[in-house]
Amino acid sequence: MIISCGDALIDFVPATTADGRAALRPVVGGSCLNVAVGLARLEVPTGFIGGISTDLFGRMIAQHAEASGVDLRYAIRSADQTTLAFVQHIAGEAQYAFYDAETAARKWSYRQGGIPFDTIEAVHVGSTTLVHDQGAAETTALIEAARHHATISFDPNCRPNLVTDKAAYAACMDAFAGRADMIKMSDVDFDYLHGGDDYAARAAAFLTGCPHLFVVTRGPKGALAWHRSAGAVEVAAPAIEVVDTIGAGDSFQAGLLFALRALGRIRRDDLAALSAAELRRALSFAVACAAVTCTRPGADPPRQDEMSATWNGLA
Repeated sequence: MIISCGDALIDFVPATTADGRAALRPVVGGSCLNVAVGLARLEVPTGFIGGISTDLFGRMIAQHAEASGVDLRYAIRSADQTTLAFVQHIAGEAQYAFYDAETAARKWSYRQGGIPFDTIEAVHVGSTTLVHDQGAAETTALIEAARHHATISFDPNCRPNLVTDKAAYAACMDAFAGRADMIKMSDVDFDYLHGGDDYAARAAAFLTGCPHLFVVTRGPKGALAWHRSAGAVEVAAPAIEVVDTIGAGDSFQAGLLFALRALGRIRRDDLAALSAAELRRALSFAVACAAVTCTRPGADPPRQDEMSATWNGLA
């Protein structure tokens, strides 16, 4: 199993009523839940770790996750309210206003000994759970318990409007990157955390430590990756008509983890032996998954039957 730990919430996304008025439509989201849903839809055994409310919105989240095949046995259900995010599109990027005080996701805590990590292949972490001190501390405890058995995947998926101390936040993200075996971030995240740095220079710095793989996604420009032994690889993004970019990065992450697992490269020692050809195939599949998500509204990652021909065609 692969498990994804972090945020589960409701996005209120722009919509239009039948009579042409502007409206907001509730859609299940949260970066780490989206990654879990994306993996499960690709038929990877997947679990989610985090806080999910028992309120109306929490039930929507649980039903959505379970309908896609996500195992919620390690999630913590509570009566605390659900995190809500209101979305606005500005210059092609989704901008968020979060309502996240005293929520089930924010109050999540890691329960020592509750997860049999010897049965877990990889753990993915990131996003809004890491903005606050408690979430960062609890996730660190999870990583320390998991790292002897499982590969650690990290995507900061920054939300600047939640950050009150940028320097402290950036240092925290660097610390998580230093504990990870693979790091993925968008070009927007990279600019926020490392503005002015060269991608390759930052990759070289990361790869001298724990990580074996560093990936930067660039929307319609595709993706760049650096691997400690396979070197640098770049892939283009498919040409599509974009409907919505929400969840695209999460679909990329799910596609990448799926591909590494399918190639037999998800375990830490196997990831270290990844070849340039395998990395190119994995990245190409990941950008294809992200592209499908961009052709439909909301965080709606593709399913196995939509992507099997693409995966097989990359062989």
